[in-house]
Formats: sequence, structure tokens, C-alpha cells
Amino acid sequence: MTAPSQPTWITSSYSGGSGTECVECARIETGTLIRDSKWADGPIVRVRPQPWTAFVRSLKQVDPRA
Repeated sequence: MTAPSQPTWITSSYSGGSGTECVECARIETGTLIRDSKWADGPIVRVRPQPWTAFVRSLKQVDPRA
């Protein structure tokens, strides 16, 4: 299966509704992309699968709803 040419961005459920603190993530074959939703053409951070999994696990330890 090949990855889509454009990633599908998902807004974090922890982003506020005020539009001032929105983070978006997109899964790609080689990991996860993260960007500021207010600056869609701005910089993108790419995180490899193992560090992303560790990050998500640590969030779940702080807040089980994550």
C-alpha cells in the first residue's frame, strides 16, 4: 500500500476552541508529522514511529483520556 500524496491532517483533541493553540498531526509511512494549524504552510516536524509511540504513552500516563 502506498502513502497518499497529501497527508491527512487531524486536529488534536486537546487543542482549544479559541483557535489560538491548535496542533495538527498526520500519520505517514515513516512516522508522524506535526504542525501549527494556524500556519499550514509553515514548518513541519517529522517524528519517527518509536519516539512518537513513547510520547503518546507518556501522555496516557499523565491523562488516561489521551
